[in-house]
Amino acid sequence: MIVRRFFVTVFAATLLVGACGGDPPPPPPPPPPQQDMDSLRAYNDSVARAAAEARRRAEEEAAARRAEEARQAAIRAARETLMERVHFDYDESAITPAAETRLRAKVGILRASPDVQLRIEGHADERGSTEYNLALGNRRAESIRQFLVGFGLTANRFEIVSFGESRPMAQGSNEQAWAQNRRGEFVITAGANAINPAR
Repeated sequence: MIVRRFFVTVFAATLLVGACGGDPPPPPPPPPPQQDMDSLRAYNDSVARAAAEARRRAEEEAAARRAEEARQAAIRAARETLMERVHFDYDESAITPAAETRLRAKVGILRASPDVQLRIEGHADERGSTEYNLALGNRRAESIRQFLVGFGLTANRFEIVSFGESRPMAQGSNEQAWAQNRRGEFVITAGANAINPAR
């Protein structure tokens, strides 16, 4: 009995000593050397520079896209201006004030686009004979050409043709239709891809 108590006491003491006298916890890791901190800062700086460069390139590309879109819109507007028709008074080939405004808008574009050539088409309303209206359409086309040439543009950039009354824009035998049919029209025959907006 005494021996058993002795062993139990020794066993309990051993457990107590084992629980209290275990290995101490590991020490915290040492701070990284200064060289590692410098490398980390250099890496972070490199990442920041790369991000800034990527943003700069993206902004430049977006600006270039906007500039190209604006340039294409200006070219489309210039093409539409070149093709705007002009109208004439009854039995007249003189340039009206409204026609002069439209023709002057074409002059700047034609000066900026020396490769562009136009066909000027003269038209008349249905009143008068076929022969008379062909001659009237020709006078109207020639009047337009002379107006443009008067601004220093070379005459060989402009071909003229008369359709007389054969290609009415509006059907009807009334002043509203006749006013639309007394006109000069424009077709770009060369340099369509070389149009520059007026400077």
